[in-house]
Amino acid sequence: MKTFHNPQHAGHAGQQEMFRGRMVPCHEVPARLGFVLDELRRRPLGTVEAAALPEAALDAAIHRVHDARYLAFLASAWDDWVAMDPANAQRDALPSVWPIGNRHAFRTDVLPANFAARLGLFSFDSGSPLTAGTWAAARGGAACALAAAQAVAAGERSAFALTRPPGHHAGADFLGGYCFLNSAAIAAQALRDAGHGQVAVLDVDYHHGNGTQAIFYERADVFTVSIHGDPSTEYPFFLGHADERGAGAGEGHNLNLPLPRGTGVLAWRAALDQGLQAVRDSGATALVVPLGLDTFEGDPISGFTLKSGDYAAIGAALASAGLPTVFTFEGGYAVDAVGVNAVNLLEGFQRAA
Repeated sequence: MKTFHNPQHAGHAGQQEMFRGRMVPCHEVPARLGFVLDELRRRPLGTVEAAALPEAALDAAIHRVHDARYLAFLASAWDDWVAMDPANAQRDALPSVWPIGNRHAFRTDVLPANFAARLGLFSFDSGSPLTAGTWAAARGGAACALAAAQAVAAGERSAFALTRPPGHHAGADFLGGYCFLNSAAIAAQALRDAGHGQVAVLDVDYHHGNGTQAIFYERADVFTVSIHGDPSTEYPFFLGHADERGAGAGEGHNLNLPLPRGTGVLAWRAALDQGLQAVRDSGATALVVPLGLDTFEGDPISGFTLKSGDYAAIGAALASAGLPTVFTFEGGYAVDAVGVNAVNLLEGFQRAA
């Protein structure tokens, strides 16, 4: 298994986030990636290399998924933040005002001149700090996803995009959930562009992949599945219900499998089996797995009870789909355990593939 890692990831290191009504140190930290890299060195699965792609090819792949207005905002956001007040260079940017979704209440078609308003326009939560290195780190993550998809399209059985910040909460024109560019969506689109007529995305993160769902919701060529905490009680709350089946051309091409807080491995594996059968039935010829490890029992912001030993069998189950597969690194905030859990799953996949 080829692993593509993001050497620019540590430039995105938020200081604080808003969590349950108070400012706390960020849960999404650079050490998450470091623990996975360390475990891959201890238990190698294949080559580990930095993603290196032509800038034009990377730009084209990102623009296939994300809106130009949003990308222009991200590219200049830090400079605009500091221009508001030079003292801002010492603190992260967090949104404080948002237009709600009712178009009769607030307009979103007019781009505000005020940076704080622009940040709110493109955000859906106050827990995703934007830092001096966020744009470079997010682009580096997109490069990992694209490189992994290209490797699989060229004949590799699997590849791993090891990057942060994560991606699956980012939509075509919004950030949130620690996510800025959607790695899984970029990989899925790249596989489509490489000739796969139907691609499946099977998201195993504790939190619903709302950004990925939104990007592909009206498309029939990417089948999206997400196994996650019930949005009636779990973040991101406003998407991820079982009755969301796709719309327009995408009707029937989205499957949500929400589970209650406290779910253990047996019920979780039953949902995985259901999701895998749906992937098989979709006719997909390639698979993208947004790999969240926050299903682990020790995760501080999640609520399932999977154990480290469960992940190898989960990897083997994912391999049973028999599809060339791209993994993108997503959540997992029990930092000391995330490396072991990630490599357990990938090793289980590789042994069974």
